[in-house]
Amino acid sequence: MLEALRRQVSQGLFEKVVGPEREEHARRIHDAPGPRLFADDRPIRHVHADHAMFIGGLRALLLQSLHPLAMAAVAQHSDYLTDPWGRLQRTSLFVGVTTYGTAEDALKAVERLGRVHRHIHGTAPDGRQYRADDPHLLGWVHVAEVDSFLHCHRRYGEKPLDDYDGYVADMAVVADAMGIPDPPRTTAELEAKLNSYRTELRGTPEAREAAKFLLLKAPLPLLARGPYAILSATAVATLPVWARIPLRLPYLPITEATGVRVAGHALMRGLRWVTG
Repeated sequence: MLEALRRQVSQGLFEKVVGPEREEHARRIHDAPGPRLFADDRPIRHVHADHAMFIGGLRALLLQSLHPLAMAAVAQHSDYLTDPWGRLQRTSLFVGVTTYGTAEDALKAVERLGRVHRHIHGTAPDGRQYRADDPHLLGWVHVAEVDSFLHCHRRYGEKPLDDYDGYVADMAVVADAMGIPDPPRTTAELEAKLNSYRTELRGTPEAREAAKFLLLKAPLPLLARGPYAILSATAVATLPVWARIPLRLPYLPITEATGVRVAGHALMRGLRWVTG
């Protein structure tokens, strides 16, 4: 009975994250013959296979929302309020293909994303024009994502990684393919690049609404709300204080260092059991 419950929960989880065609996607990504962008022993494969990616993904969305132009593009062109799982599934598929798929499929995925970005443009609430294919804006999305995945793996990954510089360098390969100029290739370069964007970041009403939706209003079945609350608290606790203040997110250092961290590790163990 316990094994049947595990399979049922696992199936439901993967349908949310990957989509109903998960088995077809998995066969295409993992079984298709041909060279890959990354060898089996590369750090990117290690990090992206870990369940800490659940925390890192949510943290990345919160961090990315702080750029007013990136947030305007999401608010005006994304259906995240009505179909949040669809956006998550598309992102998961892109990460999966570029990390584990053939080099041909990975580059095709990058080209498809580029075509989508070319059609996304408009005017932000502050009057500035934006384009989703702006290399500078893509650079922000990239560094926020890399920083989040790396930070959460360091804190909640099952097995430590000796070469986090290698992970940043691997992610730069994807960034190069996307046309992002001079992506960071070491953790020191990543920190410097992230800090270089800080003068551009703001807590807009759209960003705060997105944070509220992601953390408190995501459409979930009743049984999933408790674990998701832990996931949300854990993701917030991994954000630097300078990123929380504009989003009006709490900072409780003692609680985060004890209860939230313990709950986060327990959640990761539970997810690893559920997914086998």
